[in-house]
Amino acid sequence: MRCPFCGYAESKVIDSRPAEEGATIRRRRECLACQKRFTTYEIMERLPLVVVKRDGSRQTFDKIKVMNGMLRACEKRPVSIQALEKIADDIEQELQNSLEREVTTTEIGEMVMQKLKDVDEVAYVRFASVYRQFKDVNTFFEELSKLIDGKKV
Repeated sequence: MRCPFCGYAESKVIDSRPAEEGATIRRRRECLACQKRFTTYEIMERLPLVVVKRDGSRQTFDKIKVMNGMLRACEKRPVSIQALEKIADDIEQELQNSLEREVTTTEIGEMVMQKLKDVDEVAYVRFASVYRQFKDVNTFFEELSKLIDGKKV
């Protein structure tokens, strides 16, 4: 690791500790040439996830897009940003842990709907109405009926 002050290539690690809930490692270093201290962060390298869209096009997975979709569904609902961030993080982690490097928008949408259903049912129905592209009131009512029948069980 090069020193940000003098550019010397060698330093010693003075302190290491987990950061960001164990997602990274914070290292306090000291340059062997100028003795100035600096901090570095070590993160696990992630392989890129490719999302296959409905039209067949491909793009890299973007957690921000998942967040934006959930934010729209949760507008004026009592759902915290932290809860939505946790859902987005969980979905990203689940996708990273799978052996597949390509995932369809359908799979991502289903994951979001499943997690939203547990957090806020109105947000779930809103998201489902856009995601499943309800054509008329009957398909919307069918989805509501499934939700109501699921609660009776």
